[in-house]
Amino acid sequence: MPPGQSKVKLHAALRRDAREGTSNRALERKYRVGWRTVQKALSSAWPQPRELYAPRRSKLDPFKPVIDQLLLADLDAPRKQRHTVVRIYRRLINEHAMHDVSCQVVRAYVAKRKPDIRVKTGRGPAQVFIKQSHLAGAEAEVDFSEVAVRMRGELVNLSTREITKD
Repeated sequence: MPPGQSKVKLHAALRRDAREGTSNRALERKYRVGWRTVQKALSSAWPQPRELYAPRRSKLDPFKPVIDQLLLADLDAPRKQRHTVVRIYRRLINEHAMHDVSCQVVRAYVAKRKPDIRVKTGRGPAQVFIKQSHLAGAEAEVDFSEVAVRMRGELVNLSTREITKD
């Protein structure tokens, strides 16, 4: 399949050329695809959607509830007594016999989970976005510059200050 070409267009081209009498082998060579792709294109107008695979299990999975408990306990702890990622990592190794998991994997999980836990307990980030709504034409913002306008067939240079006055 040529780069940048969608599967829908490829299937349409394969079907069009097959209707004109091109052999399957010639279609394979012309479009640089395998025989399965040619068969799928000739049997269906739309390509099949990609199969979604189940997420892979991680070696960190058995320790995720422990990490969640530590992060939950840290919400009530004073700031200086909260667990760092390295401290969580060392506790998992010493207290829970975790092996074959790198500190970076723990760091990525903590970075993803910490905001989620804060939101679930009602201590999420402050609402910083304030939705604003304005009535159409009630307010306007104008940058001042020069504009060339064709009026009655003549090219006239106007500044936006003159336009807003009229």
